[in-house]
Amino acid sequence: MEMELERPRGKAAVEDGGGDDGVELVEQVRLTVPTTDDPTLPVWTFRMWAIGVVSCALLSFFNQFFAYRTEPIVISQITVQVAALPVGHFMARVLPERRFSALGREWSLNPGPFNVKEHVLICIFANAGTAFGNGGAYAVGIITIIKAFYRRSISFFVGLLLILTTQVLGYGWAGLMRKHVVEPSQMWWPASLVQVSLLRALHEKEERRMTRGKFFLIALICSFTWYTVPGYIFPTVTAVSWVCWAFPKSVTMQQIGSGMSGLGVGAFTLDWSMVAAFLSSPLVAPFFAVVNVYVGFVLLVYIIVPVAYWAFDLYDASRFPVFSTDLFTGAGQMYNITAIVNDRFEIDLDAYAKQGKIHLSLFLALSYGLSFATIAATLSHVTLFNGKYVRNADAALNSDYLELEIYQRFRQSYKGKPDVHTRMMRRYDDIPNWWFYTMLGLTMAVSLLLCTVFKDEVQLPWWGLLVACAIAFVFTLPISIITATTNTTPGLNVITEYCMGLIMPGRPIANVCFKVYGYMSMNQAVSFLGDFKLGHYMKIPPKSMFLVQFIGTVIAATVNTIVAWWLLTTVPHICQKELLPEGSPWTCPGDRVFFDASVIWGLVGPRRIFGPLGYYNALNWFFLGGLILPVFVWLLARALPAHASWIRLINLPVVLGATANMPPATPLNYTAWCSVGTVFNFFVFRYRKGWWQRYNYVLSAAMDAGVAIMGVVIYFALSGHPLDWWGTRGEHCDLATCPTARGVVVDGCPVL
Repeated sequence: MEMELERPRGKAAVEDGGGDDGVELVEQVRLTVPTTDDPTLPVWTFRMWAIGVVSCALLSFFNQFFAYRTEPIVISQITVQVAALPVGHFMARVLPERRFSALGREWSLNPGPFNVKEHVLICIFANAGTAFGNGGAYAVGIITIIKAFYRRSISFFVGLLLILTTQVLGYGWAGLMRKHVVEPSQMWWPASLVQVSLLRALHEKEERRMTRGKFFLIALICSFTWYTVPGYIFPTVTAVSWVCWAFPKSVTMQQIGSGMSGLGVGAFTLDWSMVAAFLSSPLVAPFFAVVNVYVGFVLLVYIIVPVAYWAFDLYDASRFPVFSTDLFTGAGQMYNITAIVNDRFEIDLDAYAKQGKIHLSLFLALSYGLSFATIAATLSHVTLFNGKYVRNADAALNSDYLELEIYQRFRQSYKGKPDVHTRMMRRYDDIPNWWFYTMLGLTMAVSLLLCTVFKDEVQLPWWGLLVACAIAFVFTLPISIITATTNTTPGLNVITEYCMGLIMPGRPIANVCFKVYGYMSMNQAVSFLGDFKLGHYMKIPPKSMFLVQFIGTVIAATVNTIVAWWLLTTVPHICQKELLPEGSPWTCPGDRVFFDASVIWGLVGPRRIFGPLGYYNALNWFFLGGLILPVFVWLLARALPAHASWIRLINLPVVLGATANMPPATPLNYTAWCSVGTVFNFFVFRYRKGWWQRYNYVLSAAMDAGVAIMGVVIYFALSGHPLDWWGTRGEHCDLATCPTARGVVVDGCPVL
């Protein structure tokens, strides 16, 4: 079935012949994006619908399903981008070409060869299924912590509305900002260029034995087959810590050597899910990003934490594990959160006083401190380094070129002439603004309904929703500009939690709902705007883009809710590590961090943890430190102009925020990710560039897809027949979760 949803205005042109009229394109855009268009290509086709809807549903299912596992797997948009090509060509060969008339239009199941514009819309469908790279929809975490951690109830209907509204609300912000951050040439969205490059490569004619399709199939089979080893037969190879094997009775050495519960010194993995978990595929990240992440990782894990833990015993750190997402009492025991929650789902201050103040592992406490520093460093870094336009000849390797132009580029977006891509897109009917306003109004109305009619389940007052929406509205434009020019998206989750925790302490669900509406709707808007830029580059009719995005988001949110509800009601003791059988993968690491945040910022409140009533109030100095540190880098660059090119590469917001995923990400996730990223995006890219250009992204997609498919097969076919031998009992670093302080008694740990 094929239908032209919209046709270009005026004569169909293949190439823009008007020149650039002096409009300067960013070099990467000029080298990557074609300045041609074929408006006659069919877009709204049966093939696009079939592959797009199925891929969106499958990615939503897989990503939500794996989000609850110890090593979550995120199936990226690139996987569908590669896999959809042979499927599309197959459908073009086998579907009937006969045309027929219905509803006053001419239809065909097969309007011609599978084309690149259909492929782009399929990718947009798939991106809705990735939920902005978070595995499942972010709001699913609210349902999970209520049912699995607080052990209370929430209705399926309320959960579905909560997820749908938080996912769709971003459309309103995206519609309001679209003209400012999509059309201007200076808003170039580096991540979109990866998609454009791969799409062009996949649709080029190939006359060689090893085509990309054949390579993808071979790599997929290898990945699929190998995952039976870490996924079922020999899970110990997921995290191999030889230090733990060499020192089976030493708590300190296991804390140092464990890749899952310690610092990961000497640990390695043979499991792709460990490599790609939390940080996505390392084959996609550019090398300068890998270096920045690794510097931040080394700074925290190998310098700050060991010194603070073993040299200074900071915050009585030796009473607790060195790396843990759990919350503890002052005596080193697990904190009983449910005991301090009353019948109204608020904090019971008497029970809280009886258990005492909440304590964090040193790693978790320092991670929060670094998140404070990152937010402040972002403000000062942008202020100092983004005041003027700086061009660097080595733009491909120098993040300075990507990050020093935001202010001037935004000014040019208003005053500059339209570039060649914007002029070509004006041949298509634009999206009426009332579409966005209507969607924003309806979503706000449903959200207000949740906060009033279902206020007992949501806890968020109506004025809290309005404040959260105001935060999202204010930050969407500047953060979109930063993402469009630097490919980094600052997070607002900690700030939103902190603010709501000060306003409404003792209300955990209100806090996380406020965070999701304020932080995640903004992130969704950024994701939608990135999709619009991809469509802008590939000359996709805007109305088709809008409808595919909206339909994909609704499908993804619905599938996420159904899968989460199914697992939460069928897997015994899901997310409860202390009750799960040994080796069970259903530990929910991301949701545990989400739960801890709800306790810290919502139930107990920041005043009782990071404020004057808390144990960690000194961490607020990280705000000041993060604000000041970029000043030293800026002064150093001015004092040594001959070395300014490499000094400006010291990007403190990136360095300080490099470990933002830890926890739940572990040190082994980072060391494996950085190692593989260095091999492929430095050595292979430099010495085998032709191979890298043809097969790097294809290999990434095949590895992700193979692990995902085998993971589901193992769950449905073999979960009822678990193996039990030495190789299935995890990392064998059980003592890594023990304290090192003398006299602290913890089950399963030696008393020192």
